[in-house]
Amino acid sequence: MTFDKLERKRDFVKVNLDADLVVAGGGLTGVCAAIAAAREGLKVVLVQDRPVLGGNASSEVRLWALGATSHMGNNNRWSREGGIMDEILVENTFRNKEGNPVLFDMVLIDKVLNEKNITLLLNTVLYKAEKKDNRTVSSVTALNPQNGTEYQISGRLFADCTGDGTLGYLTGASFRMGAEDRNVYGEGFAPDKAEYGELLGHSILFYMKDAGKPVRFTAPDFALKDAEKRIPKLSNPDYFNPGQQGCKYWWLEYGGRLDTVYDTEEIKFELWKVVYGVWDYIKNSGKFPQAQNLTLEWAGLFPGKRESRRFTGLYTIIQQDLIEQRRHYDAVAYGGWAIDLHPSDGVYAGGNGCHQWHSKGVYQIPYRCYVTPDLDNLFIGGRIMSSSHVANGSTRVMCTAALGGEAIGRAAAICIGRKLAPADIAAPENIKVLQDMLIRNGNFIPGVTMENDGNLMEKATVSVSSELNLDELPHDGTWFRLEYPAAELIPVKDRVPGFTMTVEADSNTELTVELRSSAKPENYTPDTTDSVRKISLIKGMNEISVDFDFTYTSPRYVFLCFMTNARVRIPLSGRLVTGLTSVFNHINPAVSNFGKQTPPEGIGVETFEFWCPKRRPEGKNIAMKFTRALDAFSAENLRNSYFRPYIGTNAWVAAVEDVSPMLRLEWTDVRQVKEIILYFDTDSDHAMESVQMGHYDSVMPCCYREYRIFDSAGNELVHMTDNYRTVNRIRLEKAVSVHSLTIEFTRPDGDVCPGLMGINVAL
Repeated sequence: MTFDKLERKRDFVKVNLDADLVVAGGGLTGVCAAIAAAREGLKVVLVQDRPVLGGNASSEVRLWALGATSHMGNNNRWSREGGIMDEILVENTFRNKEGNPVLFDMVLIDKVLNEKNITLLLNTVLYKAEKKDNRTVSSVTALNPQNGTEYQISGRLFADCTGDGTLGYLTGASFRMGAEDRNVYGEGFAPDKAEYGELLGHSILFYMKDAGKPVRFTAPDFALKDAEKRIPKLSNPDYFNPGQQGCKYWWLEYGGRLDTVYDTEEIKFELWKVVYGVWDYIKNSGKFPQAQNLTLEWAGLFPGKRESRRFTGLYTIIQQDLIEQRRHYDAVAYGGWAIDLHPSDGVYAGGNGCHQWHSKGVYQIPYRCYVTPDLDNLFIGGRIMSSSHVANGSTRVMCTAALGGEAIGRAAAICIGRKLAPADIAAPENIKVLQDMLIRNGNFIPGVTMENDGNLMEKATVSVSSELNLDELPHDGTWFRLEYPAAELIPVKDRVPGFTMTVEADSNTELTVELRSSAKPENYTPDTTDSVRKISLIKGMNEISVDFDFTYTSPRYVFLCFMTNARVRIPLSGRLVTGLTSVFNHINPAVSNFGKQTPPEGIGVETFEFWCPKRRPEGKNIAMKFTRALDAFSAENLRNSYFRPYIGTNAWVAAVEDVSPMLRLEWTDVRQVKEIILYFDTDSDHAMESVQMGHYDSVMPCCYREYRIFDSAGNELVHMTDNYRTVNRIRLEKAVSVHSLTIEFTRPDGDVCPGLMGINVAL
């Protein structure tokens, strides 16, 4: 095929597309927004300017996706994000528990391509937007230089999930960049700009591998030549050792004093200088002979961004919302990462690479943060949502941002179905519809339950083969030496049960055991000491009995605390039970957890201790026998809509000896059933970092893998054999008429007491 060189004009191929929702940006926020809207029946176009999805979580940047769980280094128990974000993390852990970033790309692409209502445009740069009038976006124009195609994309609704707010910027939505002064919002942690500057910088990471033989490295001319002098943290073992790679180098940060949009290329070249200068230091300084066989396998080609534009919403979330855990009528998401601000000089700064201050529990994020008042059909999602600079230090992290993406996608469906604008959803009668929709799809919104979802479960009588009355966590032969405090976190409704156990002492000594609770029943920060017992021990084995003689007036989790005494060992139990965990008052410096948070005066942050779990296989319960069995595992818990431990276990757990648990729902009259949703325990206390760290389990141990569902005539409707997912949505080919449903479960292998977290039955 030839073309006439005298052709007067050549242009890109033009393609016109039309959608109910146009999502700009294919990071985790945009991915969750697109999937949510598509599953609600909307026609979606997802525009992504990179060859892969995931943004900072993709193989191009390789930052682990995290949120409220914060590496399991804070007091936010059972706080992993739900809904589509949970689905992605659980899927990735099943397929890719080693944390390969390329395989995480595959998981994301697979999720999007499985949605027939999504048109995915990769390598496509949105560069122009048109408006029908001053308040209505009508279309966007985007170019894919890979296929020489220009797309004109019309939409009824638009979502800006670009990270830099490209669409909001082009359409005139109001925004700000930089840090607010303290007098703007009264935030105690509003930063000293001499140290913190206006913005958080960018980072570029690198990976290395052992080549099995000596590998020479000659640094490029542009590499930083005096890395050891220029980068103070290279002399700080808390930050640097030559075996580190990937996300461990988050502190290779630069750009806090520049414009993080327009100066991105300048920032990138400076970070390349840093990365290759650090690698030159590792390979050629002569200080690290262990690096002889190491080669640089990968270095990021563009930086991961933390902050740029933040858009004005119907509500701006601020520090006090986070620290005080303020309630919002329109809560649709939550966060729990620390308020995390970094010195403006980044990698070149001395001292700490970040200053992180945690709240005592998770906080709500209002829907109004995702809607701009300046345009009638534009959502704002991800790190550009409406927040102060200080609050953005927490809300910017990917899993938290992704929750907002799903809320946007579901809200868009309500808008289209009811002919509403995004701002209209903020009305109380409409926000409840969105909240119910999110919760039904497996999302957790702290303090918010479903009300009007039409769940036939509400009218059913529930009977089960057994219920766990937990009288013992049996000793498995392993021990924990009390070099730092340990506690068993248990649910109670009224009087705290006593317990007995065997402890071992190296010599005659005294053991202090404390009963602690949280001032707010929904939290897991043991900031209230309710009772103390001191027990004399003799050298060797001691049978001890503890009764705190204490009664609570409302349900909550409490801490049975064994305080520091390095001469004492307490027994551990390998039995895993839905809704139970042990926690330890120890150090996790990855999230500025040094056992206790002690902030400077006047910054509006509280002092408290961190009590955190250990990861499996090390993570075990503390072995003990209860004088009154824990009766927190009733089938009536299935009527809850939290679908995870929160204030109570919220789970039905069968008795230990029940090898084939069975559950039956019965109605007094015949019901039409088309959809059954089961909610399983996939350990929402596990952070499930998406890359690099790796995980012990590919399937969470307390998750039922096999079950059967039968109608009232005994006909098998479903036989699931390989479940590992949190939410199982079963859509029958046609509605069935039943007056009962029976579910038979096969107990997983191992000493586990798995839980069913909820059931939703609908026509």
